[in-house]
Amino acid sequence: MRQSRRALATCCLITWFLSFCVSVASCGGGNEAANTPVSRDESVAAFSKKPSEKDIGLFIVAGRIGGTGSLDGTGVVARFGSPQSIAADSAGNLYVADTGNHIVRKITPAGVVTTLAGTAGVTGSADGSGAAAQFNLPQAIAAEPAGNLYVADTANHIVRKITPAGVVTTLAGTAGVTGSADGSGAAARFNYPQGIATDSAGNVYVTDSGSTIRKITPAGVVTTLAGTAGMWGYADGSGAAGRFSGLRGIGADAAGNLYVADSGNNTIRKITPAGVVTTLAGTAGVAGRGDGSGAAAQFDGPTGIAADDAGNVHVADTNNYTVRKITAAGAVTTLAGRPGVVGHADGNGAAARFNYPIGIAADYAGHVYVADTSNFTIRKITAAGAVTTLAGDPVVTGHADGSGAAAEFNFPAGIAADRAGNLYVADTNNSSIRKITAAGVVTTLAGTPGVSGAADGSGAAARFSYPFGIAADRAGNVYVADSGNNTIRKITPAGVVTTLAGTAGVSGIADGSGAAAQFHIPSGIAADRAGNLYVADKSSHTIRKITAAGMVTTLAGTPGVDGSADGSGTAARFSYPVGIAADRAGNVYVADSGNHTIRKITPSGFVTTLAGTAGVSGSADGSGAAAQFYAPHDIAADHVGNLYVADFGNGTIRKITAAGVVTTVAGVAQQQGIRLGCLPGRLSMPLGVTLAGHDDTLGVTSSNSVLKLVLRSREGPQI
Repeated sequence: MRQSRRALATCCLITWFLSFCVSVASCGGGNEAANTPVSRDESVAAFSKKPSEKDIGLFIVAGRIGGTGSLDGTGVVARFGSPQSIAADSAGNLYVADTGNHIVRKITPAGVVTTLAGTAGVTGSADGSGAAAQFNLPQAIAAEPAGNLYVADTANHIVRKITPAGVVTTLAGTAGVTGSADGSGAAARFNYPQGIATDSAGNVYVTDSGSTIRKITPAGVVTTLAGTAGMWGYADGSGAAGRFSGLRGIGADAAGNLYVADSGNNTIRKITPAGVVTTLAGTAGVAGRGDGSGAAAQFDGPTGIAADDAGNVHVADTNNYTVRKITAAGAVTTLAGRPGVVGHADGNGAAARFNYPIGIAADYAGHVYVADTSNFTIRKITAAGAVTTLAGDPVVTGHADGSGAAAEFNFPAGIAADRAGNLYVADTNNSSIRKITAAGVVTTLAGTPGVSGAADGSGAAARFSYPFGIAADRAGNVYVADSGNNTIRKITPAGVVTTLAGTAGVSGIADGSGAAAQFHIPSGIAADRAGNLYVADKSSHTIRKITAAGMVTTLAGTPGVDGSADGSGTAARFSYPVGIAADRAGNVYVADSGNHTIRKITPSGFVTTLAGTAGVSGSADGSGAAAQFYAPHDIAADHVGNLYVADFGNGTIRKITAAGVVTTVAGVAQQQGIRLGCLPGRLSMPLGVTLAGHDDTLGVTSSNSVLKLVLRSREGPQI
């Protein structure tokens, strides 16, 4: 997979969320099939005891896991990546356009989620069966009575058909070719189709380019039913005279009428089989949340739409975080959710909470299903308005101290351990530093969660700005790469925070002592046994050294010069280095994220590439240049010469021996979402890794949780 993918390497400070897991009492030597589901609050493990055979595996230490991923499973075990559309068949199965994962999922009435077509994380346009098929940001899905599915494969600009056996073909359009031409099959052209529906006669309807409604016959003949390509606006009328603005979802009723979410106009439009366009509810240009009849009702960015057998139309009113119901007479009510209040809560009517719901479907029994996109869940609503979560597990962020699952984080990144067995976490989006005792008790060591700044002081009086990297020395001091402030901070064991180097708010590349030095988004930090610190100064593409006296020099790389070159000192080149570690011999190791490589720097400043090939991203085990990484973000060195890498883009932890042999010890490449228990388990975009008391025990940050990874027992073989 030869792609630069530098965007991932920059790792902007956005929240990535994890997923629900499973655990086991014994891994039996690594048999993952032994996994048994548990509740999301169980399986909390601490670092206080020495690993034994039954402890081999992946466990949660603190935080709540939920959110994005691609895991199949039942109910809360399953994970989705930005689900944006949902359809129901006559047997009660649901189908989801899992847009962020580029796949199509199936959910049985029992809540069992499987991947019907496509491979998570793999984009393309190939036809084929099951995992051999490829999609590119599919945004809409519809089911017909015969059991076939139709998909608006948005970024491929085509419409796909999936048989009940999972065979994918291209019904209309040509992948990668945009336009608005009518015609048959591959001769037709689409421009980011975003909504799709079917009628009882087997016709398919597509909202295309934000301004047109296209019709595809069972033979694949494409015509434009309403609207004009490239002509956005608002007008009722027949055929090409109709005007729309930002069309999204589309649904069909039993009589052949179509309903569209005219998102940019904040209205719901109706199109007869003859192509006559009228406005069913809402007023063009007026955003709001009011219930009422016809033009008196208000919407705010409606996206999903579905018609039921009773003649009602259901709308995912996205920006209001609600689900609306429109009767055949045009009376609009709020079925579930409270307008303007975002969240995730099951409950009746207004007690329920949604987070940017986009997709919606209605089944034959009168239930409504919602793709609750930013909660990464699928919700079910009864005719009475009772909301439950059918599949997926929502994101949980916060800043609460406490034990195990009671603790909350908001994008924890760097992680470090001290000699007493405590862990320290840079809780990046909370702008605070957290401490986790060996018993799993989480407290806030310094900073005030949610309050950013640059103040020195004790405990809560100190301020940080998106701290990312963290390290602990042998004396119990903690050092922080305070990325948003472009400074390096020191925290004593008593929680007193000072600024060791750099000046808050000043970015640059200057060497010097204390405040005279300058950094440019320092992201990784490590301490050696002599009291020196090493900093991965990400956006200056350099590695900096700070002596115990606070003198900052550039150890390797040339400030502001991006690239990949081995050599001494300034002759070396890096590309957005993020993670850094030091071994007992004084060597420094760098997770060179933009280059997808692991670099080694000798005490004299000579740089070599230990593993990976610059510019080649992927996931391959092997020796040296044969190995592949995908935006590695952190690195840790054990006492016998092994390195452990948080391979962020692959969602894995990699091990590199002293001889440069790379293996994957936890996670499966491109399968995002956490699965606890026996290895390999699953991880989701791990950001931080540290040795935690033993060479066979690692601490890992994976979005909003801190995990424990045990690789071997003292009696058993090393993994």
